[in-house]
Amino acid sequence: MSDIKRRTYSIYSRKAVALMGQMILLHRKERKMTAQDLADRAGISRTTLYKIEKGDLNCEIGIVFEIAALVGVTLFETTSDTIDSLRERVEDKIKLIPKTVRVPKRIIDDEF
Repeated sequence: MSDIKRRTYSIYSRKAVALMGQMILLHRKERKMTAQDLADRAGISRTTLYKIEKGDLNCEIGIVFEIAALVGVTLFETTSDTIDSLRERVEDKIKLIPKTVRVPKRIIDDEF
């Protein structure tokens, strides 16, 4: 028996990755690109592309985002210009919150 622990993912994550893969497959075919053409353009193997299109959760997120961009799948419902402004707004909000997260001490109510 193997001691390798398998990572488990939420139903939401599995469905989201499967949807992303289907969208990539649809856009690739709408653009009349073969799997080999897209894989070559992205610098990955055709097998890796098939894994992405099948919703494999073990594919590197950067590769998945690059493939999505190459076939025109819109991420975050924005353009590249608005992604920059959205990132700036998020960075500004991050600056306003504490750098560390502290769990508040639990106060014991011993008043009977």
